[in-house]
Amino acid sequence: MFNLAEELKNVRTAAIAGHIRPDGDAVGSCLGLYHYLRKNYPEVETKVYLEKIPDSYRIIPGTEEICHDFGRNRGCDLFFCLDCADERRLGQAADFRKTARRVICIDHHISNQGFGDIDYIVPDASSTSELVFTVLEEEKIPAESAEALYMGIVHDTGVFRHSCTSPETMEIAAKLMRKGIDASGITNYTYYDKTYRQNRIIGKALQESILVRSGKVILSKVSLQDMEDYGVEPSDLDGIVQMLMSTRGTEVAVFLYESEPGKYKVSLRSKSCVDVSRVAGTFGGGGHVRAAGYNIQGGVREITERLLFCLDGQFAQVKDSD
Repeated sequence: MFNLAEELKNVRTAAIAGHIRPDGDAVGSCLGLYHYLRKNYPEVETKVYLEKIPDSYRIIPGTEEICHDFGRNRGCDLFFCLDCADERRLGQAADFRKTARRVICIDHHISNQGFGDIDYIVPDASSTSELVFTVLEEEKIPAESAEALYMGIVHDTGVFRHSCTSPETMEIAAKLMRKGIDASGITNYTYYDKTYRQNRIIGKALQESILVRSGKVILSKVSLQDMEDYGVEPSDLDGIVQMLMSTRGTEVAVFLYESEPGKYKVSLRSKSCVDVSRVAGTFGGGGHVRAAGYNIQGGVREITERLLFCLDGQFAQVKDSD
């Protein structure tokens, strides 16, 4: 860990950014830190830079202040890179890493090898939002930060269901709740509530899913044409892979959606024995032991065949270790 107060000495400008296609933890950790700095270090000009976020996250204070225009060659004294496993995942925000006087990387992805002047990387942590909490002075955390950090923890733990949820995670969540936040409202609105269009595309993905490898793997996909037909965007697909994972008897869930013609985003989840971060790493991706992903070009059949071959290797290793 590092001393945030020491790092902020003589800092006049700070930028905060997370990974492309920001999820709940990326948004939560960035806004949690943002509100803390604005409240306790008003002399530091602080801005948050993220790509477009899902509308459901806009219940969190400060989302209207997020900069979606990254600009060019805009330097800063201190750059916080949050919830991002490598520089490529920063997208346009990677320019800040190049021009900032100092870079602090806070992350919990097991694939993160470190690319900041200070790297605070804890793969066993439930979320980057949890790690951000640990570098803040608890008594100085404003309610706005608490709301954002709580959302981040909720999303990356699957509402405290995933194996990454530790006793420390629950203790931090309790401390955030004591700040007077609407914990159930945040959970329901940002995690569970879906639009009619989202429910329709979720229904399609579930109805057309298939079981393979004796039911150990469940797969589904959504094409660009499907998204056009149902009037949805990639952000509307959040949660589908987790719903697939809830299928009894499965070990791995695979969800593919077409991000560009012939290019797919593959999301992987596992329950107990398969390290999907290793699988994703085979194809240039990464993530966590139980949740990972990657981008790949090709046809669906080719992509799934290569993926299943890799999963077969994982299943064989598990069997050999029994």
